[in-house]
Amino acid sequence: MRKEKEMMDLILNTAKSDDRIKAVYMNGSRTNSNAVKDIFQDYDIVYVVDSTKPFIDDKKWIDRFGERLFMQYPDENPYYEDETNKQECYGWLMQFADGNRLDLHVVTLKYAEQEVLKDKLCIVLLDKEGILPDIPKASDEDHYVKRPTQKEFLAICNEFWWCLDNVAKGLWREEPTYAMDMLNYCVRPQLVKLLSWKIGINNDFKCSIGKSGKYMYRYLSENEWNKFLETYSSADVDDIWNAVMKMCSLFIYNMNEVSKGLGYECNIKEAENCMGYLKHVRQLPKDAEDIY
Repeated sequence: MRKEKEMMDLILNTAKSDDRIKAVYMNGSRTNSNAVKDIFQDYDIVYVVDSTKPFIDDKKWIDRFGERLFMQYPDENPYYEDETNKQECYGWLMQFADGNRLDLHVVTLKYAEQEVLKDKLCIVLLDKEGILPDIPKASDEDHYVKRPTQKEFLAICNEFWWCLDNVAKGLWREEPTYAMDMLNYCVRPQLVKLLSWKIGINNDFKCSIGKSGKYMYRYLSENEWNKFLETYSSADVDDIWNAVMKMCSLFIYNMNEVSKGLGYECNIKEAENCMGYLKHVRQLPKDAEDIY
């Protein structure tokens, strides 16, 4: 596997030897001092060019970066065609045979000027003609947990309890795929948000929990982290029910903690009513003709 220096030399020497490339900047986890450093970190590289078209038309120019196992052309995906602007930004996502991964984009100066000022994790690696604006030292502060308003706090709590209605329905019908989708895509994000607020309170809202809460373990106690992990289940209906109940207990406890920490009101009656409903549905016979 090529080491970081070899990869960075290749990336920069490619830019230096190609007059079409005016500048190079990097973003992503490699510029974030708080990210875990490991062998799976991508190289998120952006070349600033006069025109993206010559690079798009030349199907072989990326061969210089190494043998590829597989790759993706994200801007050619028919599902996202309406969201792409190939004239301003075009990318190649490459997984190499040696284990390295390079997410490479070519962008126009107009696009780059906006991005480097907006993304605080950008680092300029090369600027041949001094065309890029000065940017502050890379920081992940844009990803810090944000203090919620009272309205946001109540809304997240309401969303958590309301979406469990669909989970209960799916479990009673013994539709585990539906129930798990509702649980993981609609309910779980509210729990992660609530835990992030608890972490924010304890860290003066100057921390990031990472995508999908992957860094929460840094800030929660071992017991708290394990309780969160126990909310994940297999596709067995009883196992999902057990995970749901654990999730509810964890949510209620932290809902009270966060409401106290922020000095906000919380709707405990809503939580109690939902918990009662869930327990009732779990015991409801399969031949029931009425819910109550």
